[in-house]
Amino acid sequence: MPLPAVSVVVPCYNEQEVLPEFHRRLVGAMEALGLAWEVVYVNDGSRDTTLNVMTSLATGDARVGLVNLSRNFGKEVALTAGLDHARGLEGVVVIDADLQDPPEVIPELIAAARRGYDIAYAQRSARHGEGWLKRLTASAFYRVMQHLGGKVQMPPDTGDFRYMSRRSLDALLKLREQHRFMKGLFAWVGFPAIAVPYERAPRAAGETKWNYWKLWNFSLEGITSFTVGPLKIASYLGLATSFFAGLYIFQLVVRTVFFGNPTPGYPSLMAVVLFLGGVQLMTLGIIGEYLGRIFNETKGRPLYIVERHLPSSADAEGADALAVEVRADPHLA
Repeated sequence: MPLPAVSVVVPCYNEQEVLPEFHRRLVGAMEALGLAWEVVYVNDGSRDTTLNVMTSLATGDARVGLVNLSRNFGKEVALTAGLDHARGLEGVVVIDADLQDPPEVIPELIAAARRGYDIAYAQRSARHGEGWLKRLTASAFYRVMQHLGGKVQMPPDTGDFRYMSRRSLDALLKLREQHRFMKGLFAWVGFPAIAVPYERAPRAAGETKWNYWKLWNFSLEGITSFTVGPLKIASYLGLATSFFAGLYIFQLVVRTVFFGNPTPGYPSLMAVVLFLGGVQLMTLGIIGEYLGRIFNETKGRPLYIVERHLPSSADAEGADALAVEVRADPHLA
């Protein structure tokens, strides 16, 4: 059967409640385009019946493809797995299954991209269903990335929801680093891009997989993946500490020469020791973050392992050929 023009990649983890409704709305949005399309659902080691729901959708709709990972590898890797298996000739759409990103926006993304752009990214004009703390921390993160990102400028209030042309996707798939911050990788590949504003809806069902601790670690992943700014900050902090320590020693010498050498106070001594110890530990922690990433990259492990792949709209011969390709290509296995 002919390859689809557009692929829709949907990474999922424990989305059994919302997946049927998501697929219903996705079908309505994509059929309105009048294009041949497919959807690639990626099961990232879900612990509920998400895989069964995906299998049922694939049975009832030939446009549904399924990639089941051998365990939970994390959203960024699951998204990469879906992009690896997307066969769209013109491009690919990335969207989450929780319906916070409405599938009805997809035609707007594709229409915007056809005005001469390789990437059309959905930019949040409103974030319904999110508290003030979540909005504040998200805004702060994007501001930090704007200042530390250097030549890689991430658009603010933008997630993974976007359309990418085939050539920009092929460029993205060449990046195989272990620590994957997809928002940054989307920006790194470049190509002409345009923003499409939309209002982000509350989660339709189920529970969010992102608590504040995971968001904090995700922020660290993004910062350390695309800038050495923290290392520079550690260097400047060490320089500033040495400078003020020098001033302190100078005033001690002057005071001793002119006023004698009184016994120093215990509280001030402890304050200095604890401050310098904290600076040293923080600096070592920053270095350790980067060293750990180097360690993980040198292992050369594959990004993910595919337990099962059911292609969309493919006959048995096509499925067998694709299975051989998955086993032969270390990027797909």
